[in-house]
Amino acid sequence: MAKIFIVDDDPDVVDACTLILESEGHSVTAAFNRNEGMNLLSKETPDLLILDVMMDQPDDGIAMAQELRRNHFQTPILMLTSIGKTTGFEFGRDNEIVPVDAFEEKPLEPKKLISVVNDLLAR
Repeated sequence: MAKIFIVDDDPDVVDACTLILESEGHSVTAAFNRNEGMNLLSKETPDLLILDVMMDQPDDGIAMAQELRRNHFQTPILMLTSIGKTTGFEFGRDNEIVPVDAFEEKPLEPKKLISVVNDLLAR
């Protein structure tokens, strides 16, 4: 169905998301840090990008989303993170600071992940 890229430093999250999304017929490719993710995106454009916030640096996902949007990256971005639980602060989608199409806290139930992904792909 869709080509989905995941950029997350947690192999367990990548494996779980991959299993769920591939069971729905999607093709999933993963990168485990911002540099790998940007390199992957320089070669191909997915139908959906799933990003973590905290990787090598505490704001890698946010910085990556900002850079992509500055470079006119139009693909939907789902920010999937546990930053709110880790920091105690409430984070969410914001056109300037967090320029993503959806923002969800981990852990995300499989049905919810599928629902959010399907909504973003339908746009």
